[in-house]
Amino acid sequence: MTVTQAAPLVRVADRDPRDRRWSILVLLCLSLLLITVDATVLHIAVPALTAALEPSAVQLLWIIDIYSLVVAPLLIMFGTLGDKYGRKRLVLCGFVLFGVASAGAAFAPTPLTLILARALLGVGGAMIMPATLSLIRQVFTDRRERAIALGVWSAVAAAGAAVGPLIGGVLVGLWWGAVFLINVPILLVLLPAAVRLLPESRERPDRPWDVASAILSVLGILALAFGLKEAGSGSLMPLWASVLVFFSGVGLLVAFVRRQTRLREPFLEVGLFRRRSFTTGVTGVLLGVFALVGLQLMLAQYLQLVLGDSPVRAALRMLPLVASAIAGGLAAAHILPRIGMRATMSGGLGLVAFSLTPPR
Repeated sequence: MTVTQAAPLVRVADRDPRDRRWSILVLLCLSLLLITVDATVLHIAVPALTAALEPSAVQLLWIIDIYSLVVAPLLIMFGTLGDKYGRKRLVLCGFVLFGVASAGAAFAPTPLTLILARALLGVGGAMIMPATLSLIRQVFTDRRERAIALGVWSAVAAAGAAVGPLIGGVLVGLWWGAVFLINVPILLVLLPAAVRLLPESRERPDRPWDVASAILSVLGILALAFGLKEAGSGSLMPLWASVLVFFSGVGLLVAFVRRQTRLREPFLEVGLFRRRSFTTGVTGVLLGVFALVGLQLMLAQYLQLVLGDSPVRAALRMLPLVASAIAGGLAAAHILPRIGMRATMSGGLGLVAFSLTPPR
């Protein structure tokens, strides 16, 4: 018997995850794409959704925004839970929840049901997203390959937000619920692939996990957003109550920050914001996302409700946003080592400002 015949077969799950790192990157990027697409997929579908469910103005804002408002505060929480109980386990649970919530959103009979389903989508997305970045850092140990992988991850994140309206424009022509239902067959493919490919991360059951911090961050952001929306519409409560809710959210977030400074292992390392480079980077990303998502939402409504475009035509006319988002994310990975962080960020923000300047 030859050595080859005698050697036992090695299962994929038993191999070094670095040997299948590019397959893992594809899987993680597809997972990330689902999450980012859902943040903007409704931009084109708003007119059709409004005709079907007849939500109020405030309900429509919650349908659009609740997903991102739930994802944002939970990213920190699930990032620490992934470190404590294992990132692969969190991704698999996130896939299941995301699929169930997608089906619920597709067949939602009322605006309130859709808002709740979108909130569950946000919980599922928050379980998946931080693990994708952590797993990339785990399987890409070479610094050059890791930079390429992170560049691809960034490009997919930007492209997902940009391609969301295009997907929504194509699917809403069939039925508005299709923009959510399309997630289910994709997840049925990704789930077994994740079981087979993703590596197990080392669990740290002894790592402390602060429930109070999780509650303060989630309730603080939701109260802030709810008070701000109600102050502008006044559909559910008087102005003074909306202002009270808003400042209650501010108070909860202040309490969250103060609590982080006292914890030995905080959810959020507040001291990072004392570093000028870190604060500048976070601010730059925040402004870039504001510009991209705000422009998409406004442009999608303008093309359909003012110019009279069909959803598909409006989505096609927004294709340059998709192409530029993908090109910018991929180019940044190659430009950054050559000209540095400061020049790359300044140039990118300058391009955004120039493109948003109205012609004279």
